[in-house]
Amino acid sequence: MVAMKLAQRKLSLSRVYGLLEPGPVVLLATAHGGRENVMAMSWLTMMEFEPPLVGCVVSGRNFSFDLLCAAKSCVIAVPPASLARTVVGVGNCSGRRVDKFTKFGLTRLPASEVGAPLVAECVANLECRIHDARLVDRYNFFILKVVAAWAVPGVATRRLLHHRGRGVFFASGAPMKLPSRMK
Repeated sequence: MVAMKLAQRKLSLSRVYGLLEPGPVVLLATAHGGRENVMAMSWLTMMEFEPPLVGCVVSGRNFSFDLLCAAKSCVIAVPPASLARTVVGVGNCSGRRVDKFTKFGLTRLPASEVGAPLVAECVANLECRIHDARLVDRYNFFILKVVAAWAVPGVATRRLLHHRGRGVFFASGAPMKLPSRMK
């Protein structure tokens, strides 16, 4: 075995996120009291497979935080990489002052289990309810249970958008099929 030495330098702690980015950038759709919002989010992780549980961080400064807390449900919409400019636009403005669905040309579709809309332009939509909110007050960390899921055929081979921090993004590449014991 050949050992490879890498010349490593001290890394600013603010850049750690870019190394551990857990998954694709998604759109979080929320609705309550006649108001709807959509925000860009990349702080999420799978926590359990069945039932599917997703952990995510939503800043308490975001309008979506208030709507999510009030409604106790949301939609996680997975945009394709081709929607990158729209996703960044959604992430760079507040839903308190603007209807982001209209401003960015996103199509609302009715969900089957929650009050928030699905996003038609996305390759998948996950209807979620808050499953556990014990870490919200301390960390803004929600554990969501997926109660319904929708996806376009071939979603597993679609290129998705990933955030590396500080305005740097990349699109996922071609999938690799490797042996797995999981079904």
